[in-house]
Amino acid sequence: MAKASSKIPLDEQRFQLLINSVTDYAIYMLDLEGHVISWNSGAKRFKGYEAEEIIGQHYSRFFTEEDRLGGLAQRALQTAAQQGRFEAEGWRIRKDGSRFWANAIIDPIRDGTGQLIGYAKITRDITEKKAAEQRLFESEQRFRMLVQGVRDYALYMLDPGGLITNWNNGAEAIKGYSAAEIVGQHFSRFYTLEDRESGLPARALATALREGRYEAEGWRLRKDGSRFCAHVVIDPIRADTGEHIGFAKITRDITENRRAQRELEDARAALFQSQKLQALGELTGGIAHDFNNLMTVIRGSADLLRRPDLGPEKTERYLSAIIETADRAATLTSHLLAFGRRQPLKPEVIDLNIRLDALAEVLTRTLGGRVEVKLDLAPSLWLVEADSTQLETALLNAAINARDAMPDGGELTIATRNVPGEQGDLICIALHDTGHGMPAEIAERAFEPFFTTKPVGKGTGLGLSQIHGFAAQSGGKAEIDSKAGRGTTIRIYLPRSSKAETKSAKQQDLTICGNGKTVLVVEDNDHVREFAQNLLADLQYEVIGAGSAEEALELLDRRPVDAVFSDIVMPGLGGLELARNLHERMPHLPVLLATGYSEEVTSGAADAFQMIHKPYGADSLGAALANVIKRGELGSGP
Repeated sequence: MAKASSKIPLDEQRFQLLINSVTDYAIYMLDLEGHVISWNSGAKRFKGYEAEEIIGQHYSRFFTEEDRLGGLAQRALQTAAQQGRFEAEGWRIRKDGSRFWANAIIDPIRDGTGQLIGYAKITRDITEKKAAEQRLFESEQRFRMLVQGVRDYALYMLDPGGLITNWNNGAEAIKGYSAAEIVGQHFSRFYTLEDRESGLPARALATALREGRYEAEGWRLRKDGSRFCAHVVIDPIRADTGEHIGFAKITRDITENRRAQRELEDARAALFQSQKLQALGELTGGIAHDFNNLMTVIRGSADLLRRPDLGPEKTERYLSAIIETADRAATLTSHLLAFGRRQPLKPEVIDLNIRLDALAEVLTRTLGGRVEVKLDLAPSLWLVEADSTQLETALLNAAINARDAMPDGGELTIATRNVPGEQGDLICIALHDTGHGMPAEIAERAFEPFFTTKPVGKGTGLGLSQIHGFAAQSGGKAEIDSKAGRGTTIRIYLPRSSKAETKSAKQQDLTICGNGKTVLVVEDNDHVREFAQNLLADLQYEVIGAGSAEEALELLDRRPVDAVFSDIVMPGLGGLELARNLHERMPHLPVLLATGYSEEVTSGAADAFQMIHKPYGADSLGAALANVIKRGELGSGP
């Protein structure tokens, strides 16, 4: 063999080695009739035949029976001879009878004269590739069926410029276009004219490309021109290389959802309005009930005072009843304003632990011996800024409620603690009693005005509502935690203050006698103005009356006065505007403002001026007026 091989040219030996070293391809030759005349190692590897088994055999034995019967082997050779090449894919048979998917190429072999002398055949086993392609095809088919099966969403793709490249059944159902009508069109045609003119479609694509996603809701157009409310998501699509190749767009018609949401909101608003009307009815009923009781005492006492034969002792008793009842009416009004967050507050920075330590002694005497008052005060408690009078009223209201919930006695524990928070630091005052507690449906309404479970005449139903209003108006909140048989806890949260603690001012001794000084009383209510003028006259002031701020300004142009006493709420120019006007024109003229309730007072707009709250009496009015006159004389401003 060595001798024979030595006669083969070196180039042919090298070529033979190259062919035999290829194992991924079957490379062999056929004669003119299709018989195998050479065989490489690749052919042996995946077809299973040794060279001596197959050389001389017709290559059609590698074909399936149906292809042999169909004459495929002969047609392949004819095509190669006539066209210079034959290439195809199909099933082929191994020696063991198993099938594999092959890519086959047949090229004609010609001699130097162009005479056909045989065929070169190259076959590759691509079964795995074919299987992978089939799996991918089936996966794509399933995905296509999934996308086309979705009818509640419009699912389609856009090219990088926004042209539509495919269209699912959901898109046709929602937007009305068939695929043939819309593929190749720009997606902006679904937008309203105003959105197109504002450049919204282009901004949507730019946002999706820049941020990786675009999501929004808005009006879109159907084929028939009707509008629908759409929820839209656009995602950029990138190739494996990272190249941007388009966008995936999902649109859902949420018109019905919007309508249902709107109806729900309307129903909630109607329910809320109904609840407000019910609460208003309860509120007005409670006010009418309590004020009628108070007016009964005042009117009855006043009638009795008109008797000519009434002795001094009874006269004093009925006068005291009128004064006491008027004070109760003022307290009732104060509680109502506190609930509505309209109570004028005089905040000061206080140390709660010190105040509560002193208040505990008062509560011990007020609540009686059956209720033991305990303190659980946190060390290093933060300062708060609040109206100390309203705070003590709130705590007293909570304590009295606790006492009433413990008819057989019990414990009332007042605790404090700091409550740090991301939205701001708070201080919590908690009052816990060991009483009978409340069921959930009662606790939910506990802060409502005039809502009470106490017997008629035993409570107004305003105690807890005052706590709620005071806490809210102070920038905090109030909570109630109660369970039947397990007691009740009232928590008042107030904001932490970074200011220094307010030092108690010394009470000044003021002479409330007018000594003939002239006061201009400005009040639009004739009865109140007459009452105020009579009070001041009894205090030895010379009094001038004006029914409006405009009339007051005209009077002041003609006659100087020592002070102005004006109501805040009046038609036309209000008392606050009058005070500001006078401060600019006559900066040293003392002004005292009176208020029962005013938005300016609760908002702090009137804080620069001295005020007295209605109802007032001779002593309180005399002291307040003397104070502002004294401040004016000292030049300490309004």
